[in-house]
Amino acid sequence: MKGLHYFMVIIFVLTSCKSPEARRPISQTTSSFISKSVSKNKNLIKFEEKLIQGYMINNPENNYIASEYGFWYYYVTKSSLEGERPIFGDILNFKYAISDFNNQNIYTEEELGNRKYNMDKQELFTGLREGLKLLKAGETIVCLFPSQKAFGFYGDDNKIGPNTPLICSITLNLITKNK
Repeated sequence: MKGLHYFMVIIFVLTSCKSPEARRPISQTTSSFISKSVSKNKNLIKFEEKLIQGYMINNPENNYIASEYGFWYYYVTKSSLEGERPIFGDILNFKYAISDFNNQNIYTEEELGNRKYNMDKQELFTGLREGLKLLKAGETIVCLFPSQKAFGFYGDDNKIGPNTPLICSITLNLITKNK
């Protein structure tokens, strides 16, 4: 009987010393959502590139420049004088207007009025902030922004919907240098 008792203890010890197993999640997600999202965004970028290229082909009178920031622009008024572009902390006085690629006004200069902006210290949509960096006082450019440089996935919660590429006319009136 004693031998059976030792045998039972040994079996109990050997079976209870099993290492813990990781619990598996109840639901497992696949990478299909991410793949669909990547595919959707690639298609959106291709569509917007074609839209912008089509606009430039249909308006060949302008000399388009590809910016290092990821959008196209052309000068309406360019200063021939030496001048400085705005840098971090400068106070800018500017005006702008926004339209869509069907040349329909979304926001006019009159609606938006003159704006003051502390360079890179205040919020503006990405394309406008980067467009201002290209200007000297007195210059006007027209920018062709893909949606990710405009108001992106959300729009402006008013007149601009999600994923909307925009045309933006920007005039820099005055630069007050940071002291």
